[in-house]
Amino acid sequence: MSRRIFLRGLGGACVAAPFLGSIAGRAAKAQPATPPRRLIVMYTHYGCITTRFFPRKSHGPLTAADLQPTTLKHLAPYVDKLLMPRGIRAMNEWTATLARGQGNDPRLQSSASYFTCHPVTPNSDDPFYFASETKFYATPTGPSLDHVIARQLSPDGEPLVMCVGGFRQIGSGAISYSAPMTPYPGLSSPAQVLAKLTGLFTDSPPSPDTYRAIRGKSIIDIVRDDLDTLARFDMSQADRHKLEAWKALLHETVTTVASGQCATSLATALGATQENVDLASLPRSADEDALTRRISDSLDGADLHSNLAVLAAACNATPVIVLKYPPSYVFRGLGLVHDSASLARRLDNSGMQGTCLPGVIDMLLKIDDYHARKFAHLVGQLDSIDEGDGTLLDNCAAVWFQEVSDGLAHNLNNLPIVQVGSAGGHFKTGWAVNVEDGSPDLTAGNSEITCVDGAPDEVDAISQATGTDPSLANAPINKYFCNLMNALGVKAGVDGFPAPGGSAPVTHFGMYDRTEDFIGGGINPPTIHDPGEFTALKASS
Repeated sequence: MSRRIFLRGLGGACVAAPFLGSIAGRAAKAQPATPPRRLIVMYTHYGCITTRFFPRKSHGPLTAADLQPTTLKHLAPYVDKLLMPRGIRAMNEWTATLARGQGNDPRLQSSASYFTCHPVTPNSDDPFYFASETKFYATPTGPSLDHVIARQLSPDGEPLVMCVGGFRQIGSGAISYSAPMTPYPGLSSPAQVLAKLTGLFTDSPPSPDTYRAIRGKSIIDIVRDDLDTLARFDMSQADRHKLEAWKALLHETVTTVASGQCATSLATALGATQENVDLASLPRSADEDALTRRISDSLDGADLHSNLAVLAAACNATPVIVLKYPPSYVFRGLGLVHDSASLARRLDNSGMQGTCLPGVIDMLLKIDDYHARKFAHLVGQLDSIDEGDGTLLDNCAAVWFQEVSDGLAHNLNNLPIVQVGSAGGHFKTGWAVNVEDGSPDLTAGNSEITCVDGAPDEVDAISQATGTDPSLANAPINKYFCNLMNALGVKAGVDGFPAPGGSAPVTHFGMYDRTEDFIGGGINPPTIHDPGEFTALKASS
């Protein structure tokens, strides 16, 4: 937002326009400023109890009553702004027989390939090989979605990746990659995030131009000095009249270049204050954890991260914000003593076979409910801020992604994805949309065929029996990523892949869009078999 950058873009066009012959005699109507569109991602590990998560209806309008019996009941107040894309598969699924992906690790390759749609390297063709370089430290061969978007749309070319709970992006839990084989660390504490944002609204902003823009001043205020300098040039009387007329026109046509929401008062209202950030960093007792620990009467540690994300969106710090929840986490504040990875396996350890931990389904439902409440909190805060003709939420796509579907099966088909917000009217809302075949009764999976009363109490992750039949719900997630990029304004080159300087809609993303192509770690030619976006998710469909 420096003057030089600004003049190179919109400001330069404004200054040059009076000297275009076609401008003479042209009248212009005032146009309101269009709020920017943002993508806010919440990512959690190990999937969910799918049988309790999905509404019974998989295609059609949703009501609050549809959500009440499910994990998503906390989103009932926002059902009219909710979109559930159903029938989607993520890429690179681990199987014991190498049937649908690489043989590295069921956790590593699902997360590393999730937002990149690239295989990981070095490759392993042995699903039970335990060398650290393939099982823990293999990395994808392409950048992730957040960086692809940010390179085109973010002021500094980077996304805001927040590691909720303070766990840095390393090893098998990483999801954000700035380049091939380059994990992006993200920000691991609320203090780092707040420091990044406060420069936008404190008494010491980065530059006078940035401050005036953030305060909602018109473009003419930002380029006034440059226009005054231009006016001192020796020019014809006709051109001087045009310059003065153009300055007057700017006053009439331009409202603001920012929402005006980015202020200390908003940070205070959200609880995104230095005091709360300091409280979050204090030592914890033995029965506390960083996520569930209370920061105030209305906020816990996870909510503080969410509110910082809301503040970043209101300040338009970047169009893509990621809230990355931690793997292998012990939710002590929920009364749990086993880590989430072990519980997802229905055990008290991270093995793949054994006897069910007593009460494990109820423990997993506690975690699912907690995540749903955190997402509902994020959505509610976005919806509480007016922007344009609606709210901040209306101009966002807030999406809860989960690493897998069922955490025991580690299957990637029938993904539980929830979006709230239309991204400025781009997406259909108030619907569940089965993008694979439009059927209204897609299965909710088989998460409760074991470890419940009346069912076997033996666990077998290798069989993947708790997942969804692999022949169902396989529409490629690449297409949904194309939806999101097009909604935000990302452009593609002539080949359909995102490209800075492109002018076409995005139709291609990643290296592969069939999970079977990942077998071998990239030995197949790069191929997108089903290009384009899901038109059924668009508001016009």
